[in-house]
Formats: sequence, C-alpha cells, structure tokens
Amino acid sequence: MSREQHITALLKDGLHQLQCNAPLDPLLHYLHLLDKWNRAYNLTAVRDIETMVSRHILDSLAILPWVKGNHLLDVGSGAGLPGILLAIAQPALHVVLLDSNGKKVRFLQEVKRVLLLDNVDIVQTRVENYHPTDGFDTVTSRAFSELKQMIDWTKHLIAKKGLWLAMKGRYPEAELASLHHPYQVETYKVPGIEGDRCCVLIENNM
Repeated sequence: MSREQHITALLKDGLHQLQCNAPLDPLLHYLHLLDKWNRAYNLTAVRDIETMVSRHILDSLAILPWVKGNHLLDVGSGAGLPGILLAIAQPALHVVLLDSNGKKVRFLQEVKRVLLLDNVDIVQTRVENYHPTDGFDTVTSRAFSELKQMIDWTKHLIAKKGLWLAMKGRYPEAELASLHHPYQVETYKVPGIEGDRCCVLIENNM
C-alpha cells in the first residue's frame, strides 16, 4: 500500500467510525494543501500528514452532530479548524472563518478558491472588532483556552438562543464552575486519538 493509499484508508475508516458521510475527495485535497502550506507557513504544530487525519480532520468533523442552525462562526479559525471541515461536510451550512493572522487567512482563501467553497466567508480581523449584522446560530472555536473568555469575547456575535460549541480534551470541571449559562458536555472518541474528548454545548439564554 502506498502512502497515499494509507492516508485515504485512514480517512475513510475514520469517517465510517464517526458515521460521517462527508465527501472524501475535498477532505483529501484540504489535507494535502494543509501539509504543503504548513511546511512554509507553520500553520499547525502537527507535522505528520497521517496524524493530521485524526488530530485535525476527524476531530473537527466529530462535533458535526451538535452544530445548530445554518449559520456558523469559527473564531480564531487558524488553518480552518473546525470551520473548513464543517463547511465541506455540510454544503448547506454557511460558515464564517474569523482570524486576524494574515498568513492563515491567505491559506484559508486558497482553500476556498481551490475547493470552490461557496458556503465559506473569510474575515481578517480581531474578534472584538467584528460586528456583523446578524448573530450566528453556532459559534465554535478551538483557539480559546477558557470557556468564560470564549463567551465574554464572542457574546456580541451569537444569536439569541444560539449555541457555543467549545472543543476540549479533558472534562473542564473548573471552567464549567464559572459559567452562568445552561450547558451540557458531550464526550466522544476520535479514531486515532487515545482517550475521550469532549464538546461543551453552551446555550445563549441572555
């Protein structure tokens, strides 16, 4: 089996385990773009393309069942994680990728152009300077370390009854204690990653 066949098999098997029917070809195309650009622009600390399959592609797609509505904001999107992957998997989902880093935004623009992602918009600014007309149904991020900080910095961006999706590794017990919003924690497994991960679903009831 060639390396390319191995990568394809890893991704297909992972999608099957997640029960995700996202299209394979654009995911592979994104993966190779990320690998190529990462060598020059240091977009992610993960250097190995096989590890990118689980750590980036499958981990991003694992939160798809909890996405609410059809208008999603990915804050501090970086290399498009999880926003690009969610947009590929759900063409009806309108995704805005927000990041202030120029080289990462250029990568996102290239991905959008090459993969013809009409459901993606890219905004280069800091989160506090972004003031769209309408709030988002779902606001997600892998970039924030603290749940309270994520809510404080993005509360002007979420729709009434909208949902924050915070991707976490371990169960964030101390962070949850400081929340003043209803929440639930969903644990899940990502093929190729040891141990449980969790997603904190926080409702905007304000």
